[in-house]
Amino acid sequence: MTRLSMHEQLPFDEEAVRSSISTGELPEPDEVIGAVTEAYERYRANREGAVADYIPVLAEASPDWFGISVVGARGRSFEIGDVERTFSIQSVSKPFVFALVCEAVGDVDARRLLGVNSTGFPFDSLVAVELNLDRTMNPLVNAGAIAATSLVPGSTAEEKWDRVREGLSGFAGRELSLNERVYASESATNLRNQGIAHLLQSYGRLYFDPDEATDIYTRQCSLDVSVHDLAVMASTLANGGVNPVTGRTVVGRGVCRRVLAVMATAGLYELSGDWLYEVGVPGKSGVSGGIVTVAPGKGGLATFSPPLDVAGNSVRGQLVTKYLAERLGLNLFASMTVSPDRGPLEIKQREPRDR
Repeated sequence: MTRLSMHEQLPFDEEAVRSSISTGELPEPDEVIGAVTEAYERYRANREGAVADYIPVLAEASPDWFGISVVGARGRSFEIGDVERTFSIQSVSKPFVFALVCEAVGDVDARRLLGVNSTGFPFDSLVAVELNLDRTMNPLVNAGAIAATSLVPGSTAEEKWDRVREGLSGFAGRELSLNERVYASESATNLRNQGIAHLLQSYGRLYFDPDEATDIYTRQCSLDVSVHDLAVMASTLANGGVNPVTGRTVVGRGVCRRVLAVMATAGLYELSGDWLYEVGVPGKSGVSGGIVTVAPGKGGLATFSPPLDVAGNSVRGQLVTKYLAERLGLNLFASMTVSPDRGPLEIKQREPRDR
C-alpha cells in the first residue's frame, strides 16, 4: 500500500520559519459588544434541549444558566450573562490535554498513537473502537481522550494528574481546582469509560494502567471552569499557544494548528460535519453545557448553557456560536471577492538557466 504523501514532514523547521497566515483582527470593540449582547438577548428565551442527567450532579444544573465570553488574541474580554458561574469542564478539556500531549511527545507520535480521524459514532462508542483498526481514532472521543491522558508525562498517576491540572491552568491563566462532588459522581458512574480503557489496553492502544488512566481522565473532566476561563483557553490556541492574558507560552505554534485541525473535524462528535458546514470554526463541546470555538489569530469564543441536544451539545451554545461566527467574521471559509480595479496580475515567465 502506497504511503500517503501528506504524512511527509515539511522541508523546514516550522517553529523556526514562520508560516504565512490568512487571519485578521476582531471587529472594533463596540461592534463586538453589540453582537455579543444581541446574541444573548436573541437566544436567552430558547427552551430547547435537556440538561444532562447520566451524571447525577450535572442534573442539578439550571436550564436558565447562560453566559457568553469572547476573549481576543490581545487579551480583551467581551462578556454577558453567567460569566462567573463555575461548572465542570467535561469534554471541553480534551483538545487542551491533546495539546499538552503533542507538546510532550511531538505531533508525529501523537497522531501515530492516538489518530486524528473522526469516527462518525457517538463520543462513548465501543463500536467505533471495534470497527476501526486504529481503535482510538482521535483524541476528542472518549477512547482517544483516555489514551491521550495516559500519554501525559509522569511515571505515577499523581504526576500525570499534576501535569494535566497545571497544563489546563496554564491555558486558563489561573489555577483550576477539582470539583470533588462531580468527581465522586462521575467515578461512581463511569463503568463505560473503564470498559473502553480495558478494551484499548487489549489492543495495545493505551499507554498506562487502564484504571488509573480512567481515574485521571475523570478528574480532568471534573475541573471547575467559568465561561470566561474557556474563552481564555480558546484564545490561547488562537494566539499560537501564548496565553493572551498572562503572556505565558503554554504550547508551541505547531501544536495549535494540529489541535485546531482535530477540533474542526471531530469537536462536535457525529455532528462535526454539520458544525463545520454551518459555523466554519473549530469547536469543542462538553455535556455540562460549555462550547469553545477558536478563530486563529482573532480570539476565542465560549458559551455556557446546560440544555443539550441529542448528541450532547449545548443548544443555545450552538445557536450563539453560529450567530457570532457570522457577525464577527470568524468563519474560516468565508472570503470576499478581490477588487478588480487593478486588473489581473501579469505573470512573467522566466527563462530557464543553463545547468
